[in-house]
Formats: sequence, C-alpha cells, structure tokens
Amino acid sequence: MNERSSKPLSPVLAGPVLRHTSLNRLTLWLVGSCALALRLRLYLQDADEPWMDRVLTEKDVTRVRFGASAYLYLIDVELNDSLPANTRIGYDLGVSDDTVDSVGSDERWIREWAPHLCLPGAERPDFVIRERLDRIAHGSCRRPHSAAADGMVRVDQSLLEAEGDITERPALLLMTGDQIYADDVAGPMLRAIHHLIDRLGLYEETLSGGSVGDSKTLRENADTYFHREKLLPDVRSNEALIERFFGGVRKPVFTTANAHNHLISLSEVMAMYLLVWSPVCWELVERDQPALASKDAAVFQDQQAAIDDFVAGLPQASRALAHLPTYMIFDDHDVTDDWNLTRGWEQEVYGNPLSKRMIGNALIGYLLCQGWGNAPKKVAPLIAKVQESMGESGLNSHDEIIDDLLDFDQWHYRLDTTPPIEVLDTRTQRWRSESNMNKPSGLMDWEALCDFQHSIIGKKSVIVVSAAPIYGVKVIEAIQKVFTFFGKALTVDAENWMAHKGTANVILNIFRHYKTPPDFIILSGDVHYSFVYDVRLRFRRNSPHITQFTCSGLKNAFPDGLIKWLDRLNRVLYRSKSPLNLFTRRRNMSVKAREPSLGYGELFNGCAIGVLKISQKNTDVQCKALLSNGKEVEFPASKDD
Repeated sequence: MNERSSKPLSPVLAGPVLRHTSLNRLTLWLVGSCALALRLRLYLQDADEPWMDRVLTEKDVTRVRFGASAYLYLIDVELNDSLPANTRIGYDLGVSDDTVDSVGSDERWIREWAPHLCLPGAERPDFVIRERLDRIAHGSCRRPHSAAADGMVRVDQSLLEAEGDITERPALLLMTGDQIYADDVAGPMLRAIHHLIDRLGLYEETLSGGSVGDSKTLRENADTYFHREKLLPDVRSNEALIERFFGGVRKPVFTTANAHNHLISLSEVMAMYLLVWSPVCWELVERDQPALASKDAAVFQDQQAAIDDFVAGLPQASRALAHLPTYMIFDDHDVTDDWNLTRGWEQEVYGNPLSKRMIGNALIGYLLCQGWGNAPKKVAPLIAKVQESMGESGLNSHDEIIDDLLDFDQWHYRLDTTPPIEVLDTRTQRWRSESNMNKPSGLMDWEALCDFQHSIIGKKSVIVVSAAPIYGVKVIEAIQKVFTFFGKALTVDAENWMAHKGTANVILNIFRHYKTPPDFIILSGDVHYSFVYDVRLRFRRNSPHITQFTCSGLKNAFPDGLIKWLDRLNRVLYRSKSPLNLFTRRRNMSVKAREPSLGYGELFNGCAIGVLKISQKNTDVQCKALLSNGKEVEFPASKDD
C-alpha cells in the first residue's frame, strides 16, 4: 500500500464553496468523506464571540451520498435575524462524525481541516453582503491542462491586495461557463480521476450501447486513455455519431477539444469536480502513468507539467471560492463540445444509449455541483429523485433521472440584487432549425426569450449573463456563416446569437423595446479572448446604454497568431463606415469597441478574470481584465460615451 492510498481521509474533501449570501440566507456547498454533523458559526467584523452559533439540522442541510466515502452537502440556512450589509462577516463550520452520540464531541473547525481556506492572519473565511453591486468578477473556460496560469489564482490575489478594504473586493463571482471540461480531459487528470474513484469508493454503474458493460470495466479497458472513441459500438454504423460527438478533435481553428479522454461515467464526472476545486483530493491520488503506447506516453508527459501547475494553484483558487458568493451556469464543455448545436446533433447523440448516458451523467454532475447552489428551491424535486435513487449499485433509476434532466427547463435563474442579474440558459431551450437539421439552432427559443423579456421590462438597469457573447466579432460570425452554408457548422463551432434568424430577431427586438432598461450590461465568455463593446440604437434619441464585457478564458486562450489576423480583418472589413455592416443583423445598432490598454486592436488574448465596476447611477461602466500573469488590462470608454 502506498503512502497516499493509506493517508486518512479529511472529513471535508472539497469546499466549502460559498454559493449564495443575502441578509437572511446563506448557502454553502461541500463534500465530506463521511456522514457529518455540522455546526455553523457567524462572526461580525473581527469579533471573538459568534453572532450566531447553530447546530445544523435536516432543515438546514441536504445530503447526497455518491460513494462509500463521498457525501455531498448543500447547507442552505435561513437566518432568524438579518445580517448587516457592507460588513465583513466571518463564518466557520464545525464538523464531527454524525455517528457519534454526543454532537460536537470531536468537533473540528475550518482552521484545522482546511487551513488553506483562511486568508493570512485570519481564523476563518469571511464574506461581505453588498447593498448594491458596484464590483463584479466574472470568468469562464477553466481548462486544467492549458499551458497558461489559472485565472482563479488571480481572484485570490485580488482578495489579498484588497486586505481590509471591503470596497475593493468583488461583491460576487460569476462563472459563466465551462467550469470543467468533461470532453477535453488530460491523460494525467483522467488517471487521477480513476485513482480518486477507487480511493473514495464512488458508486459504479452499468453501461449500455458501447463495448464496455459497466464503469469499472471502463477504467480497466485498454482504450480508456486517449482512445475512448473506440468504445462506441460498431464504428462503421456509427460514423455520424462519432463525427458529431468526437468530432472536436478535427477543429484546428475555433475549438481545441480532445474528445479521446471524454468523461463517460457519473463517478468520473463527480471525481473531476472534486479535482478541479479541491487541493485536498490531490493528496489522495498517485500521479503515476498507466501503460501507454509511446505516442500516448509522450502526450501524457507533456500534459503532466501543466496539470502539476494547475494543482499548485488550487489552494488559492479554493480560497477565492470560499470568500466570494459564487454563481454558475453551464456552457458546452461542462457537458460536451457543441452540446445541442444542431437538430441533427441531437438526433444522433440522444439516439445512442451510451452517448445519451454521457450527456446525462454530465448533467447530473452539473445539478449536484453547480446548479443546486444557484437556486436550491428550483431543483429540489430533482435532488430528491437523485437522493432516493442513489445506492451502492449507483442510481437505481439512472435513465429515468436523465430523462427528467433533459426535460428540465428551469436552469436559468435570477438574482434580486441591485442591479438585478438575469442568468440565461443558452443550451437546453434551443430554437431548432426546421429547414435543415445541420443548421445551427438558436441559443434560446421564442418562449424562453419572451420569459426573459418579461422579467426585465420596466427595470431601471439589469445585468445579463450569457455564456456566448450576444454581440460577437463580425468577421468570425461571417466565417461561421460561410461554413454553415456548406453544412459544416460543427467544424467551426458556429454558435452565436446571430446564427439563427428567429433568435437573432427576437433578442435584438428586446433591446429595441421602449420599456427595455435604459442601462444594460451583458457579461459573457466562451470565446477564449476578451473584448468590450458599447452598443447604442441608431436613429433613437433615448437609446439604452448597452455595455457587453466578454472575458475569456480563466485558463484557456485562442491561438495568438490567428486572433491577430482575425482582429485586423474585423477592423478593416467592418469599420464604422464599411458597407458590409449593411448585411449584418445589427445594422440598426452602433457597436463600438473599446481598445484594450495592452496588446493590439480590439481583441485581447490572455487568460484573465474580468472585473466590472459600476457607478452609483449605473451610467459609468468600467471594465478591467486581471491577467493570470499578474498584469492588468483596462478597456476605457471613449469620451463621447
């Protein structure tokens, strides 16, 4: 037995991740290695005595067991008294074995079981509830084996730089897509996932529709590393499925997916979440190399250095997640590349039992690890079904639960902050093309867009989170349109708001509506480069002020040489007086780019976390990217704005 496999398990394996805070509510997410009794203490400012000290009950905590030594907890506490705003509030969790008769007899606090979560000199993590959102951090696309540094570490550095000045802290963190890459997994990461499954005894499952019968056999299969496309049944009769589901490896320009290590089982998905959010779980796994062909072994070794760097930054990344209220929404890589891109894609993928199971397992992982903390009451019926069905043999109603998740249409949510935030689901309520099954679907259908419009009408200001930019780079959208015309939408990842006529017209009409909020901010990611657009309606005296801040990725970047050429082409072909603008759907809108303080042109290519600053009257919107290398890039507004 090696040292890591014999190391005692920490009572808490991952978290706590601070999910939601309000004056009367606190939501935390964590994973434990056993059934835990939990006690929550809250401290105002730097007080030594707790403002609240509560033993948490079933009313406060919901638990889902997904392995012999794996228990997921969502703590959702309604407070009897209101917390103060604009004040540092410390929190601490006492954990003890739930099987011990005397509660609290062996209680341990965060400083003991996760000291890396505490800022220097602090005894516990803390948070601030802001009366209004004057500073917001946002980012997407955190790919562990990218060569760049992790932008989440930069979030932690910003907390250190703020020190005791709470006004310099972000009010919250928005993670706008691709929090994990279920479809693009490095060999060393997949190896660690398999070690962790065995170490924690994560529940197995049976699999159908492929060449392996269960998740344990999957891990032992000779093709489990770098060749998972071979695990689909009879390759000749499934060429279309392989093209759509594993076709990401043949996209040299717009995506860099590497589907050869695509996650398949639910245990793999859950282990992935633990390993991208927690340094504790990396202490439980061996970083060894499996038996591989020479070519695969070379790739494995190249990826190992990047994974080692990622792991080294996890203490800081997890500390940031413990201090900032964090809200999330999926994009494609949280499930699979090009998820629901076209009607044809859906028919092929959902028509095969194995690929449908892969999508469903990723959605279950999203539900448990991301969606649950966004809006606990919305997903409570789904959580109850998972709780009832989960057992040592895995989910007893696995396919039925996946069907429920695929039918679920409430992944979007709203935050009643000042200003309010609308988080859009641009993945599961698609406006499918009726004319051609290979044309891109609209990112949202008519009913979803109407619901969105109804929720914002009459408000003074609103912040909208859309995983993909609503206002994209015109030259890139034009290239995607050409490929789509020749039936190659999958080749160039042709997902943008303008790709589907119905969706494009409705979303643009929402901005034109006379009751649309006069101050409108859009936060987005997805594209692996950053830019800021100020948008105004032409021929309207009282046009709404629309600012779109796209910041991507946290740990992923666009090919640098290619982005320079696309940037130059965009500025030449679509300059303000170019006649080509007349052929775009946005011709009645003035879209003006803010030039970054570093780099070239309008598009900035570098891993970063975005920081948005909003003035008291919501009229002055400042945009800054904190780069993972420690530098900062500002996107200053022009004087006439």
